[in-house]
Amino acid sequence: MLILFNRLLGNQSYDFLAIVSLMTASQTNRFKLLKTNGKARRGVLTLKHGVVQTPIFMPVGTVGSVKTLTPADLKDLDAQIILGNTYHLFLRPGVEVLSHFKGLHNFIKWDRPILTDSGGFQIFSLGKLNKLTEDGAHFASHLDGAKFVLTPELAVNIQEIIGSDIHMVLDECTSYPCDVATAKASMERSMRWAKRCRDAKTNSELCQFGIVQGGMYPELRRESLRQLIEIGFEGYAVGGLSVGESKEHMHEITEVCCDLLPVDQPRYLMGVGTPLDIVEGVSRGIDMFDCVMPTRNGRNGTLFTSEGRVNIKNLQYRLDDAPLDAACSCYTCNTFTRGYLRHLFLAGEITGLRLLSLHNIAYYLQLAKDIRLAIENEVFDAFLKHHQQLWTK
Repeated sequence: MLILFNRLLGNQSYDFLAIVSLMTASQTNRFKLLKTNGKARRGVLTLKHGVVQTPIFMPVGTVGSVKTLTPADLKDLDAQIILGNTYHLFLRPGVEVLSHFKGLHNFIKWDRPILTDSGGFQIFSLGKLNKLTEDGAHFASHLDGAKFVLTPELAVNIQEIIGSDIHMVLDECTSYPCDVATAKASMERSMRWAKRCRDAKTNSELCQFGIVQGGMYPELRRESLRQLIEIGFEGYAVGGLSVGESKEHMHEITEVCCDLLPVDQPRYLMGVGTPLDIVEGVSRGIDMFDCVMPTRNGRNGTLFTSEGRVNIKNLQYRLDDAPLDAACSCYTCNTFTRGYLRHLFLAGEITGLRLLSLHNIAYYLQLAKDIRLAIENEVFDAFLKHHQQLWTK
């Protein structure tokens, strides 16, 4: 992919270290927009534990570990920021352990930025195990059934103990499909919770993002966004997408939100998605993405490559002595053949799951780098068209 687009991009380059050296870590200047190409944006985000180049993909490490990979692997792949989850970290290892180790960074030996979800998605995904009231989400733990109430204030407190550079407000992820009255009530509760989260925030070194909700109803999304901007956050996320709606709906709501979000603050599309979803999201003005898809698909034998999807289980790869992706420079592609990777997967070897996950994360991180380069050199439209053709053929 990078080889292909170097011909389009030429040799232009930005001295980002020089630019970053001029930035401050103040509340009002954490994000700097460097360039736009259409609606696509190229920026830098300065956080407590480092600088993040945007657009960026964030590998998901729900319980403090990106599945099968080590922090050293992630650094070798130049992962700039990873994700954790408040609900899961609260249950295990728990705040006592996280406090003892002085936060998640020290606990997992990761000295770069971390973003944590608030547990709002678990309100959606574990709906049978919780009941919502104005106070918060009344959960029965999926581990042992123990009951607890995740309030907006507790979600903030846990994330400050975790020490996440970016923490999310507690929200309700609206189900799909959903009628307008239900979506409105859900959105309004999320906005009240957002205000409580903001009031509960005590650590000025850490960023807090508001989350735009409102289902598939543009007017509700606009109202949610208006209220969040009035409260004021260091960044904003578009939540409640990739929950069963069509791609057309997802793109429409993303565009509605991006057209009204502040230009000078980062924009995060939560839980999305495929390589094409990411490129399409950037084309509408999104800066940050996360998804479990790279590692989950890797563990299931589906790989993302510069030539499209590869199902390593297929018989056609049994005697294939080519690398998984000739355009990829990761350890997996530099070292092993498709035939060997297929053997490891079919034999159920943990090494195979690790190598396939490593490649998929490498692909996603390289995709983000290539997007940034395409924006810098004003060829993002050609980049978008290439990926639309690649992933829809």
